[in-house]
Amino acid sequence: MRVGVADTTFARINMGAVAIDELKKHASVAIERVTVPGIKDLPVACKKLIEERRCDIVMALGMPGGKDKDKMCAHEASQGLIMCQLMTNKHIIEVFVHEDEAKNDRELAWLMEQRTREHAVNAVKLILRPQDLVKDAGTGQRQGFPDAGPARK
Repeated sequence: MRVGVADTTFARINMGAVAIDELKKHASVAIERVTVPGIKDLPVACKKLIEERRCDIVMALGMPGGKDKDKMCAHEASQGLIMCQLMTNKHIIEVFVHEDEAKNDRELAWLMEQRTREHAVNAVKLILRPQDLVKDAGTGQRQGFPDAGPARK
């Protein structure tokens, strides 16, 4: 199995290094990494990881800013990542942490690392242990902040 990691220089922590560290803890897989300037560069980077470097799954890591323009750019990047998934028939785990999700730099850094680590585990589950995801269905899992839990009747 080969996992692609695409991250950005705009992010305020090294999300790619965090993802690789967590992937290595959970699976013995080949890892291909590419770093691009910003989130709108991620779709083509992910497509190249899939098509040129033969990745079975890719993590797209980025940190959109907190302004309205940044949110629009994040939406556009997400649309590109979805198109790439449909064009390649491969999963791309989008790991975006919006700058305004946190109250301060410390919480932002924590959230970026935590969400990245939890999604790295999800990537491993998707390609190596999909039955683990079935067990978690309907349990209100959240990456980063605490899980929401299942809805009560």
